Amino acid sequence: MMKILPLPKKYILIVLLFFCAISGAIAQNITINGTIKDNTGESIPGVNVVVKGTTNGTATDVSGTFTITVPGSDAVLIFSSVGYKSQEVTVGTQKLINVVMGTDVKSLDEVVIVAYGTQSKRNVTGAVQTINSSELKDQPVGQITQKLQGKLAGVQITQNTGIPGQGMSVRVRGSASISAGSDPLYVVDGFPLQGSISNINPDEIETITVLKDASSTALYGSRAANGVVLITTKRAKAGNSRFSFNYFSGLQAIPEKGRPDMMNAREFAQFKKEIAIERGQTVPEQFANPEQYGEGTNWFDAVTRDAIIKNYSLTYSASGEKFSTSVVAGYLKNEGVLLNSSYDRISLRINTDYKLNDNIKFGFNLAPTYSSSKTPQSDGIWYNSPSIVQSAMLTSPLAPYINPDGSIPLSVSGQYGTPDAPNWYNQVKIVKNTSKNIGLLSNGFVEIKPIKDLTFKSMIGIDAGNAVSDYFYPSTAGNIFNPPNENDPSRINASHSNQYAYTWLFENTLTYAKSIGDHNFDILGGYTTQAAHSESGSLSGRGFPDNRVQTLNAATIITGSTDVQDWSLASLVARVNYNYKNKYLFSASIRRDGSSRFGSDNKWGNFPSVSAGWVVTDESFIPENKVLSFLKFRTSFGTTGNNNIGNYLQYANVVPTNNPFNNVLLNGSSIAGLNNTELGWETSDLFDAGADINFFNDRIKFSYGYYKKTTDNLLYSVDIPISSGFFNYTTNIGKIEFWGHEFQVSTLNLTGEFKWSTDFNISFNRNKALQLGTANSAIYGDMTITQVGQPLGQLYGLVWDGIYETQAEFDASPKHQGAEVGSVKYKDINGDGVVTNDTRDQAVLGNTAPKYNFGFTNTISYKNFDLAIVCQGAYGNKIINSADRFTGNLDGTFNVQKDLANRWRSEENPGNGKWGKASGNTGPERDWASSKWMYDGSYLTIKNITLGYSFSSINVAYLKGLRIYASVQQAAVFTKYPGGNPEVSAGAGLFSGVDNTTYPVPRTWTFGLNYNF
Repeated sequence: MMKILPLPKKYILIVLLFFCAISGAIAQNITINGTIKDNTGESIPGVNVVVKGTTNGTATDVSGTFTITVPGSDAVLIFSSVGYKSQEVTVGTQKLINVVMGTDVKSLDEVVIVAYGTQSKRNVTGAVQTINSSELKDQPVGQITQKLQGKLAGVQITQNTGIPGQGMSVRVRGSASISAGSDPLYVVDGFPLQGSISNINPDEIETITVLKDASSTALYGSRAANGVVLITTKRAKAGNSRFSFNYFSGLQAIPEKGRPDMMNAREFAQFKKEIAIERGQTVPEQFANPEQYGEGTNWFDAVTRDAIIKNYSLTYSASGEKFSTSVVAGYLKNEGVLLNSSYDRISLRINTDYKLNDNIKFGFNLAPTYSSSKTPQSDGIWYNSPSIVQSAMLTSPLAPYINPDGSIPLSVSGQYGTPDAPNWYNQVKIVKNTSKNIGLLSNGFVEIKPIKDLTFKSMIGIDAGNAVSDYFYPSTAGNIFNPPNENDPSRINASHSNQYAYTWLFENTLTYAKSIGDHNFDILGGYTTQAAHSESGSLSGRGFPDNRVQTLNAATIITGSTDVQDWSLASLVARVNYNYKNKYLFSASIRRDGSSRFGSDNKWGNFPSVSAGWVVTDESFIPENKVLSFLKFRTSFGTTGNNNIGNYLQYANVVPTNNPFNNVLLNGSSIAGLNNTELGWETSDLFDAGADINFFNDRIKFSYGYYKKTTDNLLYSVDIPISSGFFNYTTNIGKIEFWGHEFQVSTLNLTGEFKWSTDFNISFNRNKALQLGTANSAIYGDMTITQVGQPLGQLYGLVWDGIYETQAEFDASPKHQGAEVGSVKYKDINGDGVVTNDTRDQAVLGNTAPKYNFGFTNTISYKNFDLAIVCQGAYGNKIINSADRFTGNLDGTFNVQKDLANRWRSEENPGNGKWGKASGNTGPERDWASSKWMYDGSYLTIKNITLGYSFSSINVAYLKGLRIYASVQQAAVFTKYPGGNPEVSAGAGLFSGVDNTTYPVPRTWTFGLNYNF
C-alpha cells in the first residue's frame, strides 16, 4: 500500500494561496444577463449598461437584452438611455438582472446644438429644429440633404437634377436674393464652410440643426440671412466601444412617369407624310409607307440605362475615462442612369477627444475626402450646348443608334427626317468631362475651465481642397446641324482646369454659466477670424492632329488664364441667455463683422438680436391635467446679413486696353468701372413668433411659427449716365419682403407591441419686391419677371387662348401678324385689337413659388419588424416646360410628342384644341413664350419606403446585432406636370420656374445590412 507523505508546511501554504488566487479570479468573472423594459412592458434597445467607475460597458440589443462581465459582487451597473430615468443596481449575488426604466420627463428637455454652444430645448427662444441620425437611416442616397427632404418645417429641399452627387437646392423660409446667393450657411463641428455639403458622408453625421430666425442665426452675422445649418459629426459615447459595418447595394432605374412621350418610327413617318400633304408638297419616299416601320429607336432609352449604386460604411468608436475616439470610413459608388456618368466618393473621419483632467479637454477632428465624377452635358436647351437629354428626344426614331452588324454610326443623316446630327448614343460615350476633388476638413480645440463656471475654448481649423477637371470633345462628337467628321480635326477642342483653395478659422470664446437661486444665466463672448485663398488656372486647346492623344500637349494652339481670390472676416460675438425658474426666458446677442469684401467706408456691420419665451405650463394658475403637458410662447427680432457678393466688387477694375498711337496699336490698361466705398452686405431684419404645445403626456407635439423678414441693401447693378464714361456700377439698392407660417406636428399614435408614430410639417412662404434699382424697373429673366409690389420671379409671356378653330372665331378675334384659321391664338391684353409679342400683350402667367410645402413621415414597428415611409410635396406653383417649344414644333424639323397627332387639320377636324395646323405660319406657336407651355407644378413624392428586420438573438460570439432592410427611394411621384421632374424649379427665386430639361431623377431599389460587433 502506497504511503502518502505529508507536504511541508511551506508547500501547503503555496497550494492554499494558489487555490485562493484561482477562486479570486473566478469570483472576478461574473457574467450578468438581463432585459430592459419600459413601464408598458416593451423592450428598450440601445440602453447603455456600464460598470460604475470603469469603461466596461455594453448596450441592449433590439430585444432589450444585454450580457456583461463584472469584476465582482460589489460592482454597480448603471443603466441609462435618453428619455428614461437612469438607474444604478448593485450586482451582489444576482446573475440575472431585469430592469424596468421609467420615463424621465426632464430628459424630454433635451440639449440641442445652437450657435457657439448648446442649450436646453425647453429654454430655446428661437426657431430651431433638430434631426438626429437615427431619423435618417437606411435611405440609399449619397447626399445628406436628400435624407432631409420632407422632414423640416420651413425648409424647402428640392432635387433639381438627378446628376450623381449634385442637384440639391436648400432654401430656408423661401430665401432669395438677386445676386448674392440664397443658400444657407453650413457649419460643420463649428467650422463655417464655403461651399456645399455634398461631399460629406451621411454616415458621419450625428445631428443636423437648422437655425431659421434672427435670434438663432445672428451670431453668424453677415452670412446668416439665408439661415444656418449646424452639423455635428459622430463622437464616441461614454462607456462604449462599438464596431459596426453598414452596407447597401441597389439598382437605379428611370420611372415610366415623366419619360418623354415621343412618336415612334411609324408615328413619326406618318406625321412627316401628313404635313407634306397638308402643305401641298411631295411626300418623301421614306415616309410614303409608314406602316413598314415599327417602334424604331427610342433615343431616350438609347442614352440611358439601369445603374448600380453601392455604399460601404465602417464605424468604430471607443471611450475611456480620459480618451475617446470615433472613426467613420465610407465608400460610395454611384453609377448614373445616363451613359458615361458616375460619382465615386471615399471618405474618412476621425474625431478624438482627450480629457487631461476635470478642467482641461483637448479635441481633434480630421476628415479627408476624395471624389471623382463623370458628367456628360445632360441638362439644358439643345442649341445652347450639346444637351444630351433634349437633343436625343428630338432625333428621328427612324435612325438606328447601332447598325445591324454591331457597328456604331457616327451621325444621324437628314434622310431620316430630322437635321443632320450626331449619334447621341456614341456622343455621350466619347465626350470626356471628368473631375477629381480632394478635400480636407480639420480642426482642433482646447477647452479650459480656469475657475468654476467659466469655460475658455479655443479652436483652429482649416478647410482645404483641390479640384481638377478635364474635358475633351473629339471630332467624332458633333452637334445638331453640325454632324461629326472624324477626318476634320479642327472640330476637336479640349480644356484642363485646376483650382486650389483653402480657408482657415481661428476662434476664441469665453462662456460663464451660473445659477443663483432661481436665476440661471450664461454669458458668451468671443473673437473669431476667418480668411480664404484660392488659386485657379484653366487652359484650352485646339489644333489637335487627331483624337488619339486627348491631353493638351497634343494641341498646337493653347490659351489660358489664371486667377487669385482672397477674402477675410474678423468678428466679435457676444450673447447672454437668462431664465427665471426655467419659466421666463430671455436671450440677446450681437455680432460685429468686418469684411474685406466691402467698401472702405462700410467695412464693419453690427448684427444684433433679442428674444424671449414663456413656459406657461410652469405657472401655478395652470392646474395639473392629463391633456396639456407643455406650452411655451416665444418671439424674437434681429438683423442678419448676406455677404455672398464675391470679391473686389468695391474696386474699379483695371482691364487690358489696346490704343493706337502714331499709327501703331499699343497695349495698355484702362479703368472698367467706378469705386464704391459704401458697398456692403445685404441686411435682413427678421421678426419671429411661435408656440410649442404638447398634449397627453407629450404624445402629441405641436409647433407653430410665424416670421416676417425684410431684406434691404440688395446688391444690384444700376445704370449710370454714359457721360461718366461707364454704363453701370454695383451698389446696394433694392428691398424684398418675406413672410410665412410654419406648422409641425408629431404624434405617438400607438404604443405597446405595435408602435406607430407620425411626423407632419407644412409651411406657407410668401414674398414681395418692395424696391428694385433706382427707378424700380422690372427685372426680366428667361420667361420670368420681378417687379415692385409682386412676388419674385413670376412667369411672364403671352396668354395662350387656344386655336382659331373656325373662320367665324378668327374674324371675331384679335390677331397677330401671320395669323390664320388653324393657327395659334393669344389674348389681346391691352385691348388694341392686335396681338404683339412684347410688353403690350405680355402678362404675368403664374407664380413659381408653391403656396405651401409639406412633408410627413410614418414610422411603424411590430416586434422585430420596422417600416418607415417618408413623403414630401408642394402645391400651387407653376412650371414652364421649355421642351414643349421643340417637342411641339409643327415644322416637322424634329421628332415630336405623340399628342401632335391631335393637331388642327380643318374646321371639321379641329383636334384637341392644343396644337395648331402644320401648314402656314408656325413661328408664333413655336417661338413666342406663352402660357401654353405652363403647367401646374404641384406634386406629392413618396421619397422613401424602408422595411427592416432586426434579429433579436444571434448565435455568433462577436456579433451583437444584425439588421437587414429593403428600401425604395423616389418610390412614386403624383403630379399633373408632364415633365421629368416636378422639383426641377419648385424653389422661390428670381429666375426659377423654367424647366430646360434636366438629368432624370431615378428610382432606387436597395437591399442593406447593418452589422454591430
